[in-house]
Amino acid sequence: QVQLVESGGGLVQAGGSLRLSCAASGRTFSDYAMGWFRQAPGKEREFVSAITWSGGSTNYADSVKGRFTISRDNAKNTVYLQMNTLKPEDTAVYYCAASRFARFLSEDFRNYDYWGQGTQVTVSS
Repeated sequence: QVQLVESGGGLVQAGGSLRLSCAASGRTFSDYAMGWFRQAPGKEREFVSAITWSGGSTNYADSVKGRFTISRDNAKNTVYLQMNTLKPEDTAVYYCAASRFARFLSEDFRNYDYWGQGTQVTVSS
């Protein structure tokens, strides 16, 4: 089992920044690729970003490319999502997730085995 706990969400004005953190415990953190997803009210969960076990490869949804940066610190068992130039349409609950497919960058939530409880991000216009 892997336990994931997100933090860092909050209310920010459009154009502002937030950094989300996701702390993992349980099994070896570096055995997993990590992803961030989000879900806005009335919408389906959508992929945001992913990072391989080593941090050597990353990918992003087109909607956040150039504004968000994913990173990880395996010594601290933590993955981060730096979000800059936030827009009202970024408002959602953000979830981190762990995938046993450690070398792959999956955008499909079905490939993730463990999920955090989510953290709310609200961007005001």
